[in-house]
Amino acid sequence: MSVELDVFVGNTTIMDEEVYQFWLDGYTVNEAVRVRMEGGVLEEWEASAEVLHSDTMDQFRTFQMCERLLHCPAKLANQLLFQIPPHRQAMLIERYYAFDSTFVREVLGKKLSKGTKKDLDDVSAKTGITLKSCRRQFDNFKRVFKVVEELKGCLVENIQQHFLLSDKLARDYAAIVFFANNRFETGKRKLQYLSFQDFAFCACQLINNWTVGAVDNMVEDMDVDLDKEFLQDLKDLKILITDKDMLDQHKSLVCTALRGKTKVFSEMEANFKNLSRGLVNIAAKLLNAKDVRDFFIDLVEKFIEPCRSDRWTAADLRLFLTHYSNSAHILDTFKHQIVWDRYMGVIKSCILKMYHE
Repeated sequence: MSVELDVFVGNTTIMDEEVYQFWLDGYTVNEAVRVRMEGGVLEEWEASAEVLHSDTMDQFRTFQMCERLLHCPAKLANQLLFQIPPHRQAMLIERYYAFDSTFVREVLGKKLSKGTKKDLDDVSAKTGITLKSCRRQFDNFKRVFKVVEELKGCLVENIQQHFLLSDKLARDYAAIVFFANNRFETGKRKLQYLSFQDFAFCACQLINNWTVGAVDNMVEDMDVDLDKEFLQDLKDLKILITDKDMLDQHKSLVCTALRGKTKVFSEMEANFKNLSRGLVNIAAKLLNAKDVRDFFIDLVEKFIEPCRSDRWTAADLRLFLTHYSNSAHILDTFKHQIVWDRYMGVIKSCILKMYHE
């Protein structure tokens, strides 16, 4: 009885980047072979369909064997089983931890738990991403979160150190970890127009300015948890709307600075008090976990939507927020400028990022 064997012998491990992407995307061997054939690989290499199938299956096996090493990327450089050049290792790691923006948008801010993982069937059906790929991406989010959530130091640097990711990808993972830890609501209908990168930008602003690590880089969970002392201090800002004289003076200063500089001045003047109350009330409530979760929906409902309905341009918005923030420094009896600047710096950046005309 004769037995046919396909044998591949070599020193450097053969890894085709296109085949690796098929494996990451959750293709079966047969599906990957079909796509490769449609791409003309048989003609390019003058190979048979059987050889192509064997090559694809062999590479899929190699990727599966490498996967346990990719869960702890530092091990990839120290293992002896696969001879993989450093630049190839970097490619394997970066692509393994890469994610689809449509997928992350569905799970952003949700608890990285078994309950959320059970819903991945629905996410897969909605996004068109294979269930296998959804599970890989979700497990990567969860793995990174578990490793870095208790570490001291810069969140981005910790992710880079432990998972050897590029700066851009590490920053994206920092946003995912930050959102998962604080459970920000991102799934409401009014927030659907915002992309993952919109939220990632805002996460960076929050991490760099509102966390404990923004003022002390040797504290536990420094870049993951919001600074409770700062959130407590935000309550002092309510004087801007509860003190009628101060509210009127603030409005007068802002309107004087804006007059003649925008086509929507009358709308700005008419809505000043409502907009100011919206921004200050968001600040005053951030000590409560539920209000932290609703931070982005509150920004949309209390500020962005009213401005959009009055047809403000992004330039109008920037002009208003600049004078609104700066004018508080001129108020005679307002004594909370440091907290105000720390708050409004982030609010201004986030609103301008979230404002799509």
